[in-house]
Order: sequence, then C-alpha cells, then structure tokens
Amino acid sequence: MHTVEMRERMIRLAEELGYSVRQEWLGGTGGGVCEFGGRRHIFLDLALSAVEQLDQLAAALSQDPAIHAAKLPLPLQPLLGIRQAA
Repeated sequence: MHTVEMRERMIRLAEELGYSVRQEWLGGTGGGVCEFGGRRHIFLDLALSAVEQLDQLAAALSQDPAIHAAKLPLPLQPLLGIRQAA
C-alpha cells in the first residue's frame, strides 16, 4: 500500500471511529487532535507531505483506546503501534 493510500485509509478509519477529519492549510505549524462542540476533530496540515500527514493521523489515533477493537488493514497496524498476533 502506498503512502497516499495509507493516508486515505487512515482518514476513513478516523471517521469510522467518530472523528471529523479537517484538512486545512496550517503553514506547517501544527495539526493534530482536539475536541470542541462535543466532537473529536483531527486537523491535518496540508502544508506537510503525505508522510507527515500520515504520521499526524497515526499519532492521534494510536492514543484512542478504540483503535484496538477496530479492523485495521495490515499495513496500518505498525503505524498505530499494533502488533500482529503470532
């Protein structure tokens, strides 16, 4: 799976977990997860590369306990700190 495909799949996963994913030009200064209006949001900085945006998503979702119950594609599991069963 290519980086852009993994990024898109990670966005869909975030939405499945109840996040609103907002892609905004933040000038390379930030992004990440926040909560307001009773909803959880992930802001992706469009000034960053696809790899950096994927890292932003992984950092946000890896902190969510619900990630362990979600069905994850194998290529995303290591990014989220999920180990495969032996």
